[in-house]
Amino acid sequence: MADRRADTLMDCKRFCSQLIRRKVDLPSDTTCSSGPHLARCLTVVDLVALGVGSTLGAGVYVLAGAVARDNTGPAIVVSFFIAAVTSILAGVCYAEFGARAPGAGSAYLYSYLTVGEFLAFVTGWTLILSYVIGASSVARAWSANFDNMIGGAIKDFSERALPMNVPGLSKHPDFFAALVILIITAVLCVGVRESAIVSKVFTAVNVLVLACVIVSSFIKGDLKNWRLGEDDISNISKEFDINQTVVAGVGGFFPFGVHGILQGAATCFYAFVGFDCIATTGEEVKNPQRAIPMAIIVSLLICFVAYFGVSAALTLLMPYFLLDVDSPLPTAFQYVGWDHVRYLIAIGALCALTSSLLGSIFPLPRIVYAMADDGLLFRWLANISPRFHTPLYATVISGIIGAIMAFLFDLIALVDLMSIGTLLSYSLVALAVLILRYQPQLIQQPGTKEPLSDLTDDGLSARVLIHPSPYPTRSSSKIVNILIAFVCFDVVILCCFLTYGSSQIFSLSPAVFTAFILFFVLFVIAIILIWFQPQSMEPLSFKVPLVPLFPVLSIFVNTYLMVILSLETWIHFSVWMLIGFTIYFFYGMLHSSERSTSSKADLPHDEETGTDLLALDQ
Repeated sequence: MADRRADTLMDCKRFCSQLIRRKVDLPSDTTCSSGPHLARCLTVVDLVALGVGSTLGAGVYVLAGAVARDNTGPAIVVSFFIAAVTSILAGVCYAEFGARAPGAGSAYLYSYLTVGEFLAFVTGWTLILSYVIGASSVARAWSANFDNMIGGAIKDFSERALPMNVPGLSKHPDFFAALVILIITAVLCVGVRESAIVSKVFTAVNVLVLACVIVSSFIKGDLKNWRLGEDDISNISKEFDINQTVVAGVGGFFPFGVHGILQGAATCFYAFVGFDCIATTGEEVKNPQRAIPMAIIVSLLICFVAYFGVSAALTLLMPYFLLDVDSPLPTAFQYVGWDHVRYLIAIGALCALTSSLLGSIFPLPRIVYAMADDGLLFRWLANISPRFHTPLYATVISGIIGAIMAFLFDLIALVDLMSIGTLLSYSLVALAVLILRYQPQLIQQPGTKEPLSDLTDDGLSARVLIHPSPYPTRSSSKIVNILIAFVCFDVVILCCFLTYGSSQIFSLSPAVFTAFILFFVLFVIAIILIWFQPQSMEPLSFKVPLVPLFPVLSIFVNTYLMVILSLETWIHFSVWMLIGFTIYFFYGMLHSSERSTSSKADLPHDEETGTDLLALDQ
């Protein structure tokens, strides 16, 4: 009986160790390997075009108007500033990992290197869902915009010829959206260089149109629209025969107060989603350690300037409460008598949607390729075309799935699922930065005389917590890992308080308020204790500043945005994850490339043969 219990315990330990096994070897320079490989041909300009194109999509033509009218008024520029800052928190974490581990897979690879195989699979599987829905929804938006330009002929024909009255499906199949995805997929199959050219052309046109819109608005705009009083609102409403029940706030620059600005910032945050596709190009970029961090930061700054300028333009051109939710820019220019500008805006919107569609589809096969190459998905998906140097099978399969989704499904109810994949990946990347920054260095840095800090382990004690070693040790790393785990748990609790108990907190309900303050104080103490622990001095081309503050704030914002998602969204997500778990436990766990490597984990570490770039304490 005792032997059976011991065997059961060993089996459980072995099973758990498989879930947390980490990737040992970084992707090597594929140009030096035999056989087909991904082509290293992308430059910083290519990456910036890809990042801006995927981020600065249709939202810049629609989102700003909706948020300004219903949530913020002219203060939408403040909301976009807050959203940009929170996005940069995630962006700098991606940038540091781009310098550390420039490989295909983005957040999936980063998670595999730090928090283990199971969470890496969860990250990759959710990213696949996010990119599929993103590409399909953008394709349907492209089709709808084009159909609107030609008078709705495509929609009328489809509704007459092939009506669909099935719950969950679209009212009619969208042939054009599916065709657009297949065309973009064909471009991606031909080669990454050709895809980069297409991306640069459409992104350049989009940015040029937005620049013309912003300059024109400053010519025709009126600062009085930022200083409207309640009497002005009443008079304008009567002039345009608007129902007085329309809520327009109290006027001025902040008509909806601080609450409106924060609510608008939460919505505006999603306008900056998309830059992470840059991180999936690690094996196709020249000098990725330098190019990826630079491209991420530059892309976010360009997108912020564009969103800031367009939102200011809208609220200068016309009173915020008159803005049209569906087509704010054409309505605004029509208001000032420049109706002909709508044609320029239509061209810019189509270019924005095209570059956004390319940016949505481009990273999807890279995620699939990375997971298949590691054995977590079917390995034939990792085959590289010897002619085009692209993950051909992964690209074709991804395009077909996206085309089917766009062809059949009503994606409006599924769009929130994109948020879970994106926000989860942002959180795990920030978490990975925290873990790695406090890891002990396993090898001596070339050209330095730093001691091997891993050799001086002073044990877990209060002395280590209060007076740590000047270099990271195993003990200090364990302390940080424990504190990070507590911070993550505390963040979830605080976000639940803010989401579901905010009324009790702000009404000073004694029990809820006391509990909230207690968890908040423990949260602050944990961050301070992490701050005092020694960090790795490993030289990188880019490092996140103010660690641990920036990564923790990123985790907090992302977790809060995930917590406020609806229960229906989480149910849909659970179904998708159940499919993923079936694949992982019955295929991926058994075929993982790290399975054979993990069996050697108990052997002594060979300092002469290991060149662990990430200095992971395996």
